[in-house]
Formats: sequence, structure tokens, C-alpha cells
Amino acid sequence: MENKLKKKYGLLTAICMVVGIVIGSGVFVKGSDVLEDTGGSVSLGILAWVIGGIVMMICAYNFATFANKYEKVNGVVDYAEAIVGPKYAYIMGWFVSIIYFPAMTGVLAWVSARYTLAIFVPDGPNNFMSGLCIALGAFYLCAVFAMNVLAPKISGKFQISATVVKLIPVIIMAVVGTIIGIINRSNGNIVNDSVVIEDVGFDSIFGAIVTCAFAYEGWIVATSINSELRDSKKNLPIALIVGCAIVMIIYVTYFIGLTSSSPISELLKDGAGKAFYNLFNQNAVVGTIFNVFVAVSCLGTLNGLVIACTRSAYSVAVRNQGPKPEVFKEVSNNTNMPNNSSILSLLMCGFWFFYFVAGNLVDSSVYGVDGIFGVFNFDSSELPIITVYALYIPIFIMFIVREGKKNIFKNIVMPLLGVIASLFMVFSAAYSHGYVKYQQGLEDGVFQIPALFYLIVFVVVMVIGILFYKKKSNNDIF
Repeated sequence: MENKLKKKYGLLTAICMVVGIVIGSGVFVKGSDVLEDTGGSVSLGILAWVIGGIVMMICAYNFATFANKYEKVNGVVDYAEAIVGPKYAYIMGWFVSIIYFPAMTGVLAWVSARYTLAIFVPDGPNNFMSGLCIALGAFYLCAVFAMNVLAPKISGKFQISATVVKLIPVIIMAVVGTIIGIINRSNGNIVNDSVVIEDVGFDSIFGAIVTCAFAYEGWIVATSINSELRDSKKNLPIALIVGCAIVMIIYVTYFIGLTSSSPISELLKDGAGKAFYNLFNQNAVVGTIFNVFVAVSCLGTLNGLVIACTRSAYSVAVRNQGPKPEVFKEVSNNTNMPNNSSILSLLMCGFWFFYFVAGNLVDSSVYGVDGIFGVFNFDSSELPIITVYALYIPIFIMFIVREGKKNIFKNIVMPLLGVIASLFMVFSAAYSHGYVKYQQGLEDGVFQIPALFYLIVFVVVMVIGILFYKKKSNNDIF
């Protein structure tokens, strides 16, 4: 067995990883959620998408700067090591291996199954807790891992194809929806067409931003293939900037088209599928086609996340850190893939898949308000945002300290904006999943602070990880 990954991806694959991973279920599922968070206010919804996009662009610009300077094994872990130090890199690597990537991947496996069933089963979207949906989600998870481990080149081509397919419905909605909205409204006022369903304050924007953040998450995954990307120091920064810019433009225009094509009350009730249904004169075939596009979109995102998952434990082990590094840093001579790392990642994704289904989707009338995990039920698709952005902050600060004198804009101004943007995201997530949920719990007579109990789980996982840290390690990649 060898321990080095070879160059096998080009710039197009990297851009498609950014666009293809970010644009997934979030843009379709979260559009109506954003409206609900803002009480039906379209203008506040657009503001939430813009703010979320700006945060993504600021962070992506900084990581593009890092990518231009450092190239080792796994982008975000490499940058943490080069800028902050080896122990912090280990903490980052452990977090993305055990919580961040697997949690998102588990959610996407279920979402992919949900929209696949919607193609064939009339009540598919509502039948999300059926045994068939769970079984199909588990199958997708195993199948996509198998494709990445056994045929990584096919995985790369699938990522490109899925990205092209998923752009079709969002571009149609962005362009056609907006045009129809303008035609149908003689005054052309498509932004402030709001139907506020409840009294909401400006602070409702925080919950909407966190909802948007899930849809924007995933761009960092592209850095996981930096050591396998040809001319990485040139191509990865381009992929990050270009990919994120494409995503932000598409998301904002898509949301405008979505809210222009259908009454807000219908979107709040039936989601994006209703908008496509209305867009094409309520043609039943369109609903099926829409679900096909969404299913392919979700599978493309799932594939991109699995690409990152398969390499996450490897990025720790190749530094001779973590449990059994000699096992998890092995790379297959036949496929040039870290098979043992992939198996561990599949198990972690399986755990988070089970957690999401059992903790967030079970019928509360059967298991009670608190569900299977009681107070430890939290949204594993959104809450890891609290810690991932918090972990970016020391990297931005130390980069200013180490490199600030060389370029004021790139090495001081932008990292400082990165700190501010990250703090804002941490606050927004903690506020919406902490204070707001607590207030709702008081009204319902239950105790719930999901952000707090997520942080307890996070601390426990990180303490376990620290127990495997080796102070004296023969770091063979540096």
C-alpha cells in the first residue's frame, strides 16, 4: 500500500465541486423555510440570501488566499496546520471527520431518498419516515461511497454531470419566474410583494440567515481534494471564487423568481414544487420532472460530500495522528483511494443518518415532544455551522499575525472581515437555535435549547479526539 494521493482532477471538476455541492437540496427545500422565518417577507428573505452569500464569499476569498500558499493533503486541515499549528490542525481534522462532513452527508442521503420517492410515489414528500425512504437513503449512502472508493474517476464525472443537471431548474425559475412575475404585476414591484403571516421583528433575519447558511454550506469541501487537483495553487483559488460567485448569483435570482411566480401563501404551504407547478400552467408532468431534477441535484451534493468524507480520516492519519494512523493512511495501489478512511467515514455517516432520522423526523405523537433523544434532539444539518465558523476564526487571526505585513488588503482586511463574518454566523445560529427555540419552548411548556445541547455533544466528541492526540508525531507529509 502507498500513502500518497495522485493528481487526478482538473479545474472544471473543482468548480463543479463548489457549485455542485453547494447547490443541492438547500435551494429547493430552504426557499419556503426562509419565507417562514421572515414571516412571509420577501424583502427580508432576499436580504438573508444576500447576507449569507456575502459571508460565504468573504470566507471563500480568504481560503482562496490560503490555497494559493499552502498545498498538502486536505485544504482546511492544511491551512490550520500551516497557519495555527499541528495541534489545531488535528482538532480541525477530527471535527470535520467525526461531525461536520458526516452530519451533512447523513442528511443529504435522506433528502435524496425523499425526493426520489416523490417521483414514483404520489405522497412521497410526505412519506419521509417510511421504511422505504429510510432504506433507500441507506442504500444511496452505501452506493455513493462504493462509487467513490472503487471508481473515483466516475465519481468526478458524475459530479460534473449532476452539476449541469441541477442548474437547469434553478436557472429556469430565476429567469422565467422573474419575467412572469414582472408581467403579472403591472407596477413591476416583485421584491416587496410580501404576505406577512405573523408579527415578526427584524431579528427574525437571524433565523433566515442560518437557514440560508445550510443552503450555502459545502464550498469548503472543494479544498479536500487540493492534493489531487492539478496545478492546485492556481486552480483551487479560481474554483473557490468563481464557484461561490456563481452560487450566490443563482440563489438570489432563484429566490426572486420563486417569490414572483406564486402567491407567498402557497409557497409557505407547498414549497418550491408548487412554484414550478404554477410556472408551467399547473401541468402535473412538471411536478414529476421537478422532483427528478431535485433528486439528481441531491445525489450530486451527496457525491461531493462523500468525496470529502472519504479523505477526512486520511488527512488526520497521514499526519500520524488519531487512532490507528498506520491503518487509516493506507492508500490502495489499484484505485489510489484511502479505503480504510472511507470505511470509517461510511460508519460515521451512517450514525449521523440514523441520528437525523430518529431525532428529527419521528412522529412526536408517538415518542413525545422531545423525540427519541430528548433534549439532545437538534438539527444536525444546521447546528454544526456554529462550530465550523468558530473554528475558522483562529485561522483568520493567526494569518493576520503571520502574513499581515505583506499585503494589507489580502492579509489584513479580508481576514478581519472573515472574523466578523464568522462571529456573525456563530451568533445567528446560537440565537435562532438557542434563544428563539427556548422562547418557543416556554410557550409550548417544554425545555429546549438545541444549540446548548449540540455544544455539549461537540465538546464530548472533541475531548475524545484529544485523547488520541500524539504530542510527538513523525509528521511524514511535512
